[in-house]
Amino acid sequence: MTKSGALENKPEMHVGLRQFLYMTAGLTGAAILVVEILGAKMLSPYVGTSHFVWTAQIAVTLISLAVGYYFGGWLVDRSPRLDRLFFCIAAAAAYLCFSVLIVENVAYQFLELNLALGALLSSAVLFFIPLTLLAAVGPFLIRVLAISFSSIGTQVGRLSAVSTFGSVLGTILIGYVLIPFLPNSVTMYITAGILLLDTAIYFAIWKRKSLAAFAALACLGLGLGAIGVRRDTMIRWAHVEQLYRGNSNFGMLQVLQLKNGRRYYLNDYLVQNTYDYRQKKSTTLFTYMLRYLSEAYSTNLHDVLCIGLGMGIVPRELAGTGKQVEVVEINPKVLQVGEKFFDFDPSNINIHFGDGRYFINRTPNKYDVVVLDAFLGDSSPSHLMTREAFQNMRRILRPGGVLVINSFGDFTPGKDFFLASLYKSLSAVFASVRIHGTGSGNVFFAASADPNLRLHPISIADVHEDLKSEVEECLNSGLTANPNSGRVLTDDFNPVEFYDAGNREKHRRKLAFSIKAL
Repeated sequence: MTKSGALENKPEMHVGLRQFLYMTAGLTGAAILVVEILGAKMLSPYVGTSHFVWTAQIAVTLISLAVGYYFGGWLVDRSPRLDRLFFCIAAAAAYLCFSVLIVENVAYQFLELNLALGALLSSAVLFFIPLTLLAAVGPFLIRVLAISFSSIGTQVGRLSAVSTFGSVLGTILIGYVLIPFLPNSVTMYITAGILLLDTAIYFAIWKRKSLAAFAALACLGLGLGAIGVRRDTMIRWAHVEQLYRGNSNFGMLQVLQLKNGRRYYLNDYLVQNTYDYRQKKSTTLFTYMLRYLSEAYSTNLHDVLCIGLGMGIVPRELAGTGKQVEVVEINPKVLQVGEKFFDFDPSNINIHFGDGRYFINRTPNKYDVVVLDAFLGDSSPSHLMTREAFQNMRRILRPGGVLVINSFGDFTPGKDFFLASLYKSLSAVFASVRIHGTGSGNVFFAASADPNLRLHPISIADVHEDLKSEVEECLNSGLTANPNSGRVLTDDFNPVEFYDAGNREKHRRKLAFSIKAL
């Protein structure tokens, strides 16, 4: 009898098992998308969220799918026994549990490499094997479920549809439900647990002889994952007290407190702000500079728009001096953290939640000052740093109004692409552009349509005593950008992430290792 004949005369599968296998296809499809998205989130505290990181994660996922499809077809051609497939699913789940335990060690192991290669290798070590095993489900089930050659097209279409629908469901769950409310480690552990539950049902009902071997594998995986979750979620700071930790759509938020009266606000392990909770004052340069540059460059400051809330210190201080302050913040969770740990009072500030670019494109309001202090991890969102974005910011400024920007970079020749490009992009829109900084770290830009923009004297008496000399130096500074470096950044072409990758890698690596030391 030919293979064709064997397939044509294949007896029809029991309806209960058939429906269960379709459910398995949907669950594995969902798990693949969850792992792809969640994997990048798990690595983001160490390698960031730049396009290099997402490119690496997507590349590893696609390579895994290609290898998994081939492996699934090879496996089922040797034997269509379903227990072999479900052991693959169980092994994938166990490996995902193991990834929760080793993610930190793997990320730090490759952190010394350049960002693109380090992200690719980290993602491959953590997720290539489980994604490959999960991808094998599709071709395996097509062969198992196909009753005859005449029904293969129907089976392929049906299984593909079920798996894709599962992927859509997984994407929605991970983006809108799981990431904002659960630690990444817990979400990955739950994903692995659901896969193991699906496998347990199969062995308990249809293949009891293999149940003991499956149980041993499941216990090993769940045990390793439990250790990883415990390590990830427990307070593990030797020299500081962790007051808060919570996940969000835009990174993991933490508040750490030292015995010297300082509180640190971290987003994906990067220090975003420091605060003296006893004196209720910031101990970070940029909070003073954004406020003082707004006041010193504006002759009639009344209405202020802050793009980026942070811990609310800059809007709080401006509102405290009688200014009408509006804030656009993309991450609602930071408001809760600011209120609870950084003395932020939103009662006299109008807060909008959403993307800053979207807001400035639509608002009919006019402002005397726009403060741009938006950061996503270790850099500003690129769509807020283009000529077109600055044109819209100029549109909502009153005559003589000022745009004040907090940025981070390096003016060293060969490393100054971002800052030089920012200067050129601002100069393409505004008649006056001024630069302030202390030579390293934060760099501040002030831009206005007024060609005679100048700095007016102001009092800095309320600066924290640890920062007075630095604030004074920064206010009196006058930095210049290299005219032969950089380019005007546009919505159509903004290669900052590529050219500034070295600076951002260095900054993130330094902060990641400093957090590890705690």
